[in-house]
Amino acid sequence: MPTSGDTSSLSLLLPLYRLTSWSTGPLVPAVLHWRRRQGKEDGNRLRERMGVPGLPRPHGRLVWIHAASLGDGQTLLPLVDRLGARGFHVLMSTRTVASANGLKRQLPGGAFHQYMPVDVPAYVGRFLDHWQPDMVLLAGAELWPNVILETSRRGLPLICVNARLTDRVYGKCVRMPRFIGALLRRIDLCLARSDDDAHRFVTLGAQNVQTVGDLVFDVPTPSADPKAVSAFAARVGARPIWVAALTDPDEDALILEAHRLLLPRFPDLVTVVVPRLPRDGAGLAEAAARRDLAVALRSRERDAKSVLQSLYVADVGGELGLFYRASDIAFLGHSMTGGGHNPVEAAKLGCAILHGTSVAAFAPIYAALDNAKGAAAIKDAPMLVRVLSLLFDDGAKLRQMQRNATQTIERLTGGTARVMRAIEPQLVQMLLDR
Repeated sequence: MPTSGDTSSLSLLLPLYRLTSWSTGPLVPAVLHWRRRQGKEDGNRLRERMGVPGLPRPHGRLVWIHAASLGDGQTLLPLVDRLGARGFHVLMSTRTVASANGLKRQLPGGAFHQYMPVDVPAYVGRFLDHWQPDMVLLAGAELWPNVILETSRRGLPLICVNARLTDRVYGKCVRMPRFIGALLRRIDLCLARSDDDAHRFVTLGAQNVQTVGDLVFDVPTPSADPKAVSAFAARVGARPIWVAALTDPDEDALILEAHRLLLPRFPDLVTVVVPRLPRDGAGLAEAAARRDLAVALRSRERDAKSVLQSLYVADVGGELGLFYRASDIAFLGHSMTGGGHNPVEAAKLGCAILHGTSVAAFAPIYAALDNAKGAAAIKDAPMLVRVLSLLFDDGAKLRQMQRNATQTIERLTGGTARVMRAIEPQLVQMLLDR
């Protein structure tokens, strides 16, 4: 079995990757400045992408967590809380501006954000030399070769958490087994989100793999001002209501058609649409007007106590918690073609879940909800109308579906605690080495 410093088992692709990434390093600043002009990089913190620290290192033990996306970062917040409660500083890195902005407002005290350095040996080395983490946790599905090799070369504990391999990523990995195997053998512990993911990691060469469950089930629900929830609920009254949450523009036609077909049977219907990007709300309102549907934009509302329009576009960010609490049914967008959004928050807040058939990003969660009859897959607008009509007409069926969704999520919580138990030996060793 190779040790973390052993290079005898390196695939020939790894030296080639390191040589290529080293030789292209001088071009990275120009590429980063081009991306900055495209709005894809943070101009004020561009040097962080080259491994230059934006902050001094805090005194004490430090855990570096890298999150593949904003969603992964939010999923890890309960773990960050637990590490902080044990006295560890937490550096959370991401690659995108959106994830940095989102996490900046959510990270607890003792935790801070830095951009992930581009995977160039010199940049990664500079990052590690400054921050000197005592442990490195890689979350999600990203395996950066130079990060893994530089971390391993320094003898730092390297652990994958909430580890997953989608069908697409796994298909790529199996085509270069020696390359991937050489990386995975340098990971000390792989904590997979499911048995299927664990099996895939073992097949590819990971040597210490455990299934701990998906940490997404432990994510706290989005907050909402109780007064705002009460005020909005008072405007809804006894009217039937559903929310289409985090929708993409290519789902507008589906939602508007379903709303139009429902109105003759439910003339007092309230359809709330929360676009994934608030700026898309205006286009949705224009499309509704072209169909002669009465519509209101929350961002342009002057009287927050007025009679609620039947089609209500919630184009103000940060209010999803309000609308989940005010609605009985949530259709999760980005699910007709895009791969799906996380339904856990909506289910925890008591919504029956509807979704499209393209939910690969959260397939195990949707499968659990579907199997428990807490969720239902929708293929098109007529099917959406049929399911909504059934639930609006049958209060008992709706309440049972809501309970099924909430109880399913409750049964699947606990992944964060299992991760903490799994990494306890490393945490204890860090404290002993202080």
